[in-house]
This record gives sequence, C-alpha cells and structure tokens, in this order.
Amino acid sequence: MKKNIKQLSAIFLSMALAFGTTACGGNAGSVSSSAETSSEVASETAAETSAENTAEETAEETASADSTDATVTYPLTVTDQLGREVTIEKEPESLVSGYYISTSLMIALGLDEKLVGVEAKADTRNIYKLSAPEILDLPSVGTAKEFDLEGCASLNPDLVIVPAKLKDSIPAMEELGLTVLAVKPENQDLLFDAIDLIDQATNTVSEGEKLKSYITDSLDNLTETLSSAEDTPSVYLGGNSALLETAGPAMYQSSLIENAKGANVAAEISDSYWAEVSYEQILSWNPDYIVLASDASYTTDSVLTDSALADCNAVKEGQVVKLPDEIESLDSPVPAGFLGSIYLASVLHPDLVSEEDYQKTASDFYETFYGFTPEVTAQ
Repeated sequence: MKKNIKQLSAIFLSMALAFGTTACGGNAGSVSSSAETSSEVASETAAETSAENTAEETAEETASADSTDATVTYPLTVTDQLGREVTIEKEPESLVSGYYISTSLMIALGLDEKLVGVEAKADTRNIYKLSAPEILDLPSVGTAKEFDLEGCASLNPDLVIVPAKLKDSIPAMEELGLTVLAVKPENQDLLFDAIDLIDQATNTVSEGEKLKSYITDSLDNLTETLSSAEDTPSVYLGGNSALLETAGPAMYQSSLIENAKGANVAAEISDSYWAEVSYEQILSWNPDYIVLASDASYTTDSVLTDSALADCNAVKEGQVVKLPDEIESLDSPVPAGFLGSIYLASVLHPDLVSEEDYQKTASDFYETFYGFTPEVTAQ
C-alpha cells in the first residue's frame, strides 16, 4: 500500500514519545550550558526548557491517568450483549469460552493460559494450533446447538463466555452457579463492544485498547489509501454452504466489501443472516466480482465453470476469488477480520493495495497479538 498500513501499538508510540521528549531535553541542556551570552537566546532557551518540562510532566500525568483508568476493581458489574447486568465478584482466574470468536479474542488479550474449557472442534482451528496449542487439549463444552451445561459446570470456571444464541440456556447455567457473559459481535462496532466487555471483565483493558487501536488505525489507513480509487466495483458474496446464499448489509461480511471500496450487490436484502437467492438474481445484479466466503464448501473453479453463470461479468472476466482461511476465517468478526477488508481491497484495487500489503499486515498483526509470524498467502 502506498501508505504503510502496518500500525504501531500504543506501547511503542508511548516509547517513541518518551524518547523524543528526552532527546529534546538533552538539546536544551546543551544550549543552556553553551557560552552564548545573548539575553534573547537565554530567554528563548529558558522558555523552551520550561515548555519541554511542562510537556514531560503532562505526558507523565496522562500516562498515570491512563494506567489508573485501565485498572479494574472488583466486584464489577457489567452489561453483556444481551443487555443483562452481570456482577463478577473477583478477577477471573479460570475461564470457559463456548464460542470460537471469544476464544480467538481471549488469545489476543493474553488470556489463553486462563482457559480451562473451549467450544467443540477446537482442533480444526489453525489459529489455536499456531498461537496457543495447549487449547487443543482442553475439555470441550460443546456448541451453540448442543452446549454441555454439566460439563462446563464441572470445570468450576470463574467466568463463562458464550454466544448470544445460547440465551435460553443461560438461566440453567446460572442455576449451576456459573457467572455467564453473552457476546454478539455481529459487526465491527459490536466486535469492539465485545472486546470492551471481555477486557473489563478480565482486567485486560490495556490489551483491549491496543487491539482496538490497531484495528481502527489499519482500517483508517485503508480508507485513506482507497480515497483515490476511481471506481467502486460491484461484488457478490457467496455464502459458506452454497453460492446461492449471500450477505445483506446487516451482516458483518457486507462491511468487508464496503471497507474495500466495493459495492455489495445485495444491498437491498434485509435478512440478518445468509439470504437465499437465485441464478436469475445474480445475473440481474451482474457483479464485477464474485467473492466466496472463507469457509465456502465449493470452489472458485466450480463457479467459473458453472454454465448458469456464463453470462455474468465476474465469470466472463475470471474475477472470482475466495477470502483467506489459512489461519482463520477472515469474513467473520474475529479480531483479525479487518484483514479480510485489506485482502479484498488488494483484489478490487490492486493499483492501490497490493497482495504484499495484505501479507505484511497480516504477519505483523498475528505476531503482535498472537505471538507467531505466519506464512500468509492470498487465495
């Protein structure tokens, strides 16, 4: 990308500011100790030194205030993403995550060593294998469809994080003595709300702020880079189970298209989940690109050779791609989901965003928040 998307974390920015202040202070010391006798120079030097000292004191006060703000006091009452008020009596030392999105988030917040149970099929998720392989050996608490209430309770966790889909099971969990928070990160704003909820509940607010800042800065940089794009290609997003399912504007996947300066052809669909469409509808939309969801059960080749789509622009131009999935699904609201926007931008606007930009940003993000540097490739 013409402007480097790679963002520095807040801690590195603080270090840089501190270094700059120290360096300026050193220069002022040299000037004031020089042999210059001009009262004008002396006056200017004194003013500069005073300003630098004031700036340094302000920075220290701000850092102290930030540190204080990041400290969580228990008992703590929070409101989860179902609107439930939940009181957490003490800082949780043992955690259960019944949702792959919250599990990935907990790893990014440095909480993986506190996990004592996770959702089913953890061994199928590469992000766990690469960042926290010990998770693969933890007991399973089932899925949103078949959650293991008694198995979860037997782990005696201090805090349980579950998807909002399990709202009907939460009363039974509470009867078993479990403290439960429900999350529903269906879009970027709700993902940030989920980060705030979990980092407050687990006393990792500082880590959560760094994570949100990285994502926000990366997307802001992407928007700035794409501001010079001359066109807005139309995009059809095929679902996980079938090509004839797509995402309307209420779904997180649609935001990836918007962030990449594309136009979702299904913008008028009101469904909050995957909506069924017909071949005729796709041909009517006639998208410039067809993009397959990360977990699509079909291939780009099957779309390119589908005779029913022979007259579609995307097929005629060979512009059918699949979102990355080698580490985790980048069309889902996991912390790394913003990378899906950068990848898609490299497809829609290769003159402004390159595949290498996506690869570098992905490598830096996973190294910063997950502790490993992957070999990232486009699909």
